[in-house]
Amino acid sequence: MNSQPKNMVGTTACNYDERCRSEFTSLQSRVNHLFVDINISCPYGLPYVSTFHQATFAPLSERAMELFLAAGYRRNGNCLYNMSCQDCSACIPIRLHPAEFSANRNQKRALTKNRDVQKALLPLQSTEEDYMLCEKFLQARYPKETNTATGYYRDFFFNSIVNSAQLQYRVNDRLIGTAIIDIGYNWLNAVYFYFDPEESRRSLGTYNILCLIDLCREWEIEFLYLGYFIQSVPAMSYKGNFYPHYLLVGDTWVNKER
Repeated sequence: MNSQPKNMVGTTACNYDERCRSEFTSLQSRVNHLFVDINISCPYGLPYVSTFHQATFAPLSERAMELFLAAGYRRNGNCLYNMSCQDCSACIPIRLHPAEFSANRNQKRALTKNRDVQKALLPLQSTEEDYMLCEKFLQARYPKETNTATGYYRDFFFNSIVNSAQLQYRVNDRLIGTAIIDIGYNWLNAVYFYFDPEESRRSLGTYNILCLIDLCREWEIEFLYLGYFIQSVPAMSYKGNFYPHYLLVGDTWVNKER
């Protein structure tokens, strides 16, 4: 685990971000022509048109993916995108620095509630069990005709541009949750998490992030990207309960203390 003093960690991160911004400017100039804007209804239920500024890529170097993540981009299958919505700016990229994190009382409670959970880090796969749980989650939380487990795995989770895996959670050998993650040398990207809606009392969303933090600490990974923080959407706003966290404001990651 990184044992640098907190102020030293912050200074190191600032220098890291400056290097990333400089490198990304060069990278962006070479790939800008690949990006297009796709307009759809807001996937988070907000009353606005969402504009995905996205491009499809062949396999990326680990450093290129790191630069995209540090610039606020997300992965969807082989596409990388950011949000360029004209009438809304609610989607704010959020990341954690696991070495700095300290669990609060509610998060410690979530760990206690899940003491009986067994974890397994596995290659990204798609078994009937995976499909059934993902389908159950989608029908309970996002019941749209176009939202299917088969579609999510085929178009969203599986990819050929980065190294991906899944972290499974089981109780008495029964699958209750799965985190889809991308893994780099110095970063971990939380792509998606689905779980059994009947297990909502366990606070599995919170528990999953705590497990990802532990994984980063074990592997000495400095940056954990959690996707978007959306204050008005409970399924996204809970990420802001992890302190300290960092929000991408403009092109700067801003530290949000407790």
